[in-house]
Amino acid sequence: DVQLQASGGGLVQPGGSLRLSCAASGFTFDAGVIGWFRQSPGKERRGVSCISRADGGTYYAESVKGRFTISWDNAKNNVYLQMNDLKPEDTALYYCGYGPGWGLDWRQYTDWGRGTQVTVSS
Repeated sequence: DVQLQASGGGLVQPGGSLRLSCAASGFTFDAGVIGWFRQSPGKERRGVSCISRADGGTYYAESVKGRFTISWDNAKNNVYLQMNDLKPEDTALYYCGYGPGWGLDWRQYTDWGRGTQVTVSS
């Protein structure tokens, strides 16, 4: 079974940085996608960035392009989200998920880890 666990959230001032980690295990093949999503109270879960387990291709939501970077370690066991120049609107509960396809439609994802809270405030 696929297991995912997000960590690394916290409180940071506007303009600051955080790095989130997603520990991922239980995969049979190098296929599918690992994505980062975020959700604020009363709002729908939205995709932030994803990385292909097959070829390492990446994709970013427009709202985070140029500020966030997704990456993984050589063993593909950990997926990271480096978040720079954080803004108050980045405040949310961040989740990592696995899906068999590609993209940032959360409905296509089949496995989720617990979220980690990111709060950007002065």
